[in-house]
Amino acid sequence: MTKAIFITATGTDVGKTYISALIVKMMRERGFNCGYYKPVLSGAEVVDGVLDPGDCSYVLKSAGIKSNPCEYVSYIFKPAVSPHLASQIENNPIKIEKILTDFEKIKNEFEYVVVEGAGGITCPLRIDDKIILLSDLIKRLGLSIVIVASSGLGTLNSTLLTAEYAKFNHINVHGIILNRYDGDDFMQKDNRLQMERLTGLKILAEAQNAAAELKFNDTEVEKLFKEII
Repeated sequence: MTKAIFITATGTDVGKTYISALIVKMMRERGFNCGYYKPVLSGAEVVDGVLDPGDCSYVLKSAGIKSNPCEYVSYIFKPAVSPHLASQIENNPIKIEKILTDFEKIKNEFEYVVVEGAGGITCPLRIDDKIILLSDLIKRLGLSIVIVASSGLGTLNSTLLTAEYAKFNHINVHGIILNRYDGDDFMQKDNRLQMERLTGLKILAEAQNAAAELKFNDTEVEKLFKEII
């Protein structure tokens, strides 16, 4: 049986990829066969004449996985815009069925998989004759989520909205990871306290600026992942 967790965030550029990389790296360093999968990526750059899925490349390199990053992303778009728009520009509509098929292949390779979303939990993947949001994909994959949240001003609002939206849509939230956390900042310390109080969710870990690792013991690490068929 493969175990997996879905990493989402309170918005764009909050640190999903960075946190995903730390989790995969941590798992592999502790002897777990952990891999990574990103269903949809936009804003890819051309490197040496080849479209490079930067987020995936970063995670694999950080974790020491020497594989072609393109094999771990189902949809790679060049325009740095929302996936639904990027797919329209490139005339390549996103299909959940393809993502589910690709995910099955990833599951055969790893015992643990970190799946990273795009944008926030309501990020639109498709808006045409069909409307597909990231939350729809999460439910189809049957995964619990970890919310990556900023530690600074405004995070209480965005984190509470994300958590409540997930609960309303019957998506299990395993907990929250704070990014760019400064434990000496009185506001950030209060944000951490009130975030747990308002959401009813546990702060699983804090990542300080440029942190090289997340502090989990082996039991906590394994509890991050949900067993899937």
